[in-house]
Amino acid sequence: MPNTLDARVAVYLDFDNIVMSWYDRVHGRNAYSRDRQRIMADTTDPEIAGRLADARVDVGAIIDYAASFGTLVLTRGYADWSNPVNAEYRNQLVARAVDLVQLFPAAAYAKNGADIRLAVDTVEDMFRLPDLTHVVIVAGDSDYVPLAQRCKRLGRFVVGVGVAGSTAKSLAAACDQFDNYDELPGITRPEPAVKTTTKDAAPPRTRKKKEPEPEPDPAGELLERALKLEHVRTDEEWMHLSAVKNLLKRMDPSFSEKVLGHKSFSDFVKAHPEVAEIDESTNIVTVRLQPSRT
Repeated sequence: MPNTLDARVAVYLDFDNIVMSWYDRVHGRNAYSRDRQRIMADTTDPEIAGRLADARVDVGAIIDYAASFGTLVLTRGYADWSNPVNAEYRNQLVARAVDLVQLFPAAAYAKNGADIRLAVDTVEDMFRLPDLTHVVIVAGDSDYVPLAQRCKRLGRFVVGVGVAGSTAKSLAAACDQFDNYDELPGITRPEPAVKTTTKDAAPPRTRKKKEPEPEPDPAGELLERALKLEHVRTDEEWMHLSAVKNLLKRMDPSFSEKVLGHKSFSDFVKAHPEVAEIDESTNIVTVRLQPSRT
């Protein structure tokens, strides 16, 4: 696999596939199909809104994962963006420089519109951009097997990302590397629903006063995700500080430790002792994720 300093990555998201698959993963098999009519009718219905919120896809986690392979040259998301479910993601996607490809509502005879358009664009991009080294396909359909095979024949390293339980084994086998969305850094795996009867239900308890939640620390969360991704890539506990900074900058090009009030990147890391531990005892400065965060 090319060095991450030289690697150039293209990302293609079959957005409908991931949203529906994650919804089923969170709420149970075929849950999206059962709720589809209610979802299309009114996404503000309290019950539907809650179910959609519980199954919200973290686009940032996917893009950050793709950035761990190298420089993102292009990122495209394919969906009907007039769909109210997809529309809620538009700001999040645009903020991460994702090119939104509009797929108009398909007729019954054109149900594979996303698959075909994504595949055509991918092959065209490989010939148009011969310096592409990696192709990341975010989907789970077996329809993408020929595309993954063609990318490999054209000399690209193919990475697949799909939802566990909704990904065809043949697609995973066709990729050079395949990872479940569930296992990406920052993603909380859904816990299986436990049904309780009135007889088995626990007696009501006195509600305790809710403890105030700590203020979110976006910079610390970004550092933690970068460390987890670099650990996955290198399989090393202690990682070069410069490599972690390079990855963090690919994940968020606007990041600047000086804007955050730190003289150097090492000072920034030291300011987050709950996330990272730094070793400056040798000429090569290394850093690792705090064992309690793994």
